[in-house]
Amino acid sequence: MSTDPIPSGLWPAGYDLVILDEVDSTMTEARRRASTLSAPTWIMARRQSNAKGRRGRTWLGGDGNLAASLIYKPWCTPAEAAARSFMAANALFESLALYIDRGALALKWPNDVLLNGGKVAGILLESASSGGPLVDWLSIGVGVNLSKAPHDIRTEFAPVSLAGEGGEPVTPESFLEVLAGHFATQEGKLGAMGFPRIREDWLANAARLGEIVTARTMKGEITGVFETVDQAGNLILRVEGREVLIPAADVYF
Repeated sequence: MSTDPIPSGLWPAGYDLVILDEVDSTMTEARRRASTLSAPTWIMARRQSNAKGRRGRTWLGGDGNLAASLIYKPWCTPAEAAARSFMAANALFESLALYIDRGALALKWPNDVLLNGGKVAGILLESASSGGPLVDWLSIGVGVNLSKAPHDIRTEFAPVSLAGEGGEPVTPESFLEVLAGHFATQEGKLGAMGFPRIREDWLANAARLGEIVTARTMKGEITGVFETVDQAGNLILRVEGREVLIPAADVYF
């Protein structure tokens, strides 16, 4: 285990770093460390034995890919904590764009990054509250297929990797340094300009904006034109001339 900053010196000020050779999952490790947190901390694992994605789905990484979680106390409401997924998506987009043509990248609502139409990265949020108006802590997990994509996952958005799509090679450690810097920038934007600026940045790179998509909710499927994301981060579809607000769903196109 290492708690030293990555050597190049570009690590953002005020953020700690822990690198583990192996852990069950970085999200679980973040949860374990939450009560003793003294500063925002990125936790990276070279291997995970029990990683999960959204809705409990298995997340398969592999050597050379990034598995990391940021655990911190943003002093915000649960709704404001959820908005951090858009900050993480923006940070991932800008980080990946340093290694491949940004025109090949797109942000898929709510928590994925696409590369040439395949899933190259995913985001998972977890928070806890003791009953007050603010969350006690927030953990943001990211998985990025840098060197390889898993082949034993059945999904409508097949996993792809940065290397497999012709991107420049990068180690997980180096990529995390870039990502941490971009995320710190997003936090600065949120503090200075609020969520409208984060939303604006996200929409500029949104997949299928203005096109027909299908949102699969717990109650069924809704198909319509992807109009926007509102100020609370909800998906807005235009269906038969009316706007439909969707707070949670999987989107397909």
